[in-house]
Amino acid sequence: MNNIELLNNIYNNAYMLCIDINNIIVKVNNEKLEKILNNELEEYLNIIKETKDVFKKYGKQEKLNNSYKILNNKIINELKVLKDKNIAKLVIEKTNTNIIDIIENINKYSDSDVEIITLGNKLKATLEKNLNELKKYL
Repeated sequence: MNNIELLNNIYNNAYMLCIDINNIIVKVNNEKLEKILNNELEEYLNIIKETKDVFKKYGKQEKLNNSYKILNNKIINELKVLKDKNIAKLVIEKTNTNIIDIIENINKYSDSDVEIITLGNKLKATLEKNLNELKKYL
């Protein structure tokens, strides 16, 4: 069961990041920031695809966590008044939250299969890379 719990966490993090980026990108005026966000979106979509493939191996299906939906609604409301600098800050804050969440879950489910731990670490590395790219827009 730990495998599925960790896999669901990875899926939920990547899925909600995709939704967040799709909501944010339409508010961005800076071409370079928009390109970074589009690249992030592509990376998270690839992680979602990989996660779904692993779910299939286990004969399970991903489940979207309601707490992620609530957090997403908060971000949508905040976007109504944000400029590029504040958008970058919001994405950085959200990314930090996701990094903490994935690290906690990798530690919590450390007995999961190597393939799933590797996927969790891939998401963490992607989040950290994307965080560093966004810092220049603060």
